[in-house]
Amino acid sequence: MFVLDSHCDTPSQILRLRDLSVDNHHAHVDFPKLKRGAVDGAFFALYIPGSKDTEEAFRYACDLLVGVERSVAENRDQASFAVNASDALNNKAKGLFSVFLGLENGSPIGDDLNRLKYFYDRGVRYITLCHSSNNQICDSCAPKEKRWGGLSPFGKELIAQMNSLGMLIDVSHISDESFYDVLKYSTKPVVATHSCCRALSDHPRNMTDDMIRALAAAGGVIQINFYPVFIDSTFTMVLADSGLAEKGESVEAEFIADPADDAKRKAWNRIQDEIQALPRPSYKLIADHIDHVVKLVGIDHVGIGSDYDGIEVTPEGMEDISMMPKLFDELRMRGYSETDLSKIASENFFRCMNG
Repeated sequence: MFVLDSHCDTPSQILRLRDLSVDNHHAHVDFPKLKRGAVDGAFFALYIPGSKDTEEAFRYACDLLVGVERSVAENRDQASFAVNASDALNNKAKGLFSVFLGLENGSPIGDDLNRLKYFYDRGVRYITLCHSSNNQICDSCAPKEKRWGGLSPFGKELIAQMNSLGMLIDVSHISDESFYDVLKYSTKPVVATHSCCRALSDHPRNMTDDMIRALAAAGGVIQINFYPVFIDSTFTMVLADSGLAEKGESVEAEFIADPADDAKRKAWNRIQDEIQALPRPSYKLIADHIDHVVKLVGIDHVGIGSDYDGIEVTPEGMEDISMMPKLFDELRMRGYSETDLSKIASENFFRCMNG
């Protein structure tokens, strides 16, 4: 079984001077944890904040790419890049972890399709079309005011070009209207690399049952996110009432601005510890979301996209990626066969990559 996590925001942490060779208590992902967790590969997502304009976003994406390339080069005895399932399986045979690349937010592309090809040539194999704000491609699920009512005219061109290149379209973060537009215009299966089920946790970032059915009918897959707010809507109030989310935003911003400052790093780590001390939902709710998808559309349309290193709090019992075997053990206890687990672990996602 090849275990793939389709969404980790680790590149942002590399830019904040994380050494992936070191087992860091406050890291969700590093090579020692990946080895303990028997995780064979992951998409390292190049997360681009929506606040950056096109040119700033492009430069930032390139900085993230350089950081990942440097980290893989420094750990060449443990990891290697992959762009398809064949690469990944070959890497595993050599005892190497596979680093795939995704771009979280299409804003660096601007309105230039040549930049899409640039990122493809650099190894990027999916793009999350937008993040928490509307952009030149489509509307986000987050803002009340929408810009396009779905995909923009350029977004429709982009979808066609992504299909042509063989680059996956990630529908996480986009508005419901944008989602249905993507399915209308894409000729290839699309993926939600880190999303959950709205029927179990009523959040606009999650997918409705109708959306999941439509995704599956088009051959796609939803990769279940581990963020407690998305797996259990009641945790939203726990986090809000604590005041730690707002406090954490300012402390984290100071750390991001100067990651070499040890005092700022420690201040951010203290906030992380305080948030983790809150009463958090169990990791077993991740399995509930997997169950829901399987009951709705079958075993061929679900997988795992943790969002590790991009979430400030994790479920109880799934504090970092080293604990991944617990989730598979829980699924075994619920009656999933080894064939089923292999599909959830990577085969469903790899099928989409093959178009």
